[in-house]
Amino acid sequence: MNKIVILDGYTENPGDLSWEGFEKLGQLTVYERTPADKIIERIGDADAVIVNKCPVSRETMDACPNIKYIGVLATGYNIVDVAAAKEKGIIVSNIPTYGTTAVAQFVFALLLEICHHVDAHSNAVKAGDWTNNKDWCFWNYPLIELAGKTMGIIGFGRIGQNTAQIAKALGMNIIAYDEYPNDAGRAIGEYVSLDELFARSDVISLHCPLFSSTQGIINKENIAKMKDGVIIINTSRGPLVVEQDLYDALESGKVYAAGVDVVSTEPIREDNVLLKAKNIFITPHIAWAPKESRMRLMDIAVENLAKFYAGEPVNVVNK
Repeated sequence: MNKIVILDGYTENPGDLSWEGFEKLGQLTVYERTPADKIIERIGDADAVIVNKCPVSRETMDACPNIKYIGVLATGYNIVDVAAAKEKGIIVSNIPTYGTTAVAQFVFALLLEICHHVDAHSNAVKAGDWTNNKDWCFWNYPLIELAGKTMGIIGFGRIGQNTAQIAKALGMNIIAYDEYPNDAGRAIGEYVSLDELFARSDVISLHCPLFSSTQGIINKENIAKMKDGVIIINTSRGPLVVEQDLYDALESGKVYAAGVDVVSTEPIREDNVLLKAKNIFITPHIAWAPKESRMRLMDIAVENLAKFYAGEPVNVVNK
């Protein structure tokens, strides 16, 4: 019988989903979390290993020679030594498309909070500020209308294009930078150079993968090319941003506000400089996590493994 182990299943399924799909494929063992010193022991002689953020190194593969398949419960797969897996003939599959609509939606949860400070105004009302106000309305922060403003999207794949569609519905102009322009993108927005995007954007939203070429793409040199008062949104990967440089730009007002769902080290460290920045909203990497999105992820993960067992692996990242 196939032996399947899930090393860190809690974030994908904290109890509101079912592992039944995996159970139908073999003998399943699920761990909510696995510390580094227990990874090898818990994999044991399993042939299929399912992980979210739990690392699978060459050392682990050497110690667990029965591994034939590693399934990642996410799009990013940098937690797996894919080169070692390829050498050993181990298939590594990811989940490429499950969170497109959820992440695009969350971009605007952050952006609209920056534009309207809904939570702060709601709390002010509950504290009696409206009841005791001399006028029929009040606002404690500048309010921003997005229609007519330009959104620059760095990384114009599925999520970037979905984000653009929502922005267009709000009346925004769309410009985008991507190393691989395509007709679907051209139908939604205008492809421009990175420097032009920095110069023209009122809002910049990051949707590119984390590569050596994109790490630290939001840095003091590039921020200097941006409009004064630009808004920056990051729902992609924390290391795309040089956090000290973003902090400095927020403090100076060069960047009016930022909304980030990701940071350089997660969970966020207590000494992360962004925790002290003004006019920034930080959420705990939840753009991907609506139940509907996680259900899609689960379905795709099960299908990936089923296809592997059938000899027709899909979503393979180490061909």
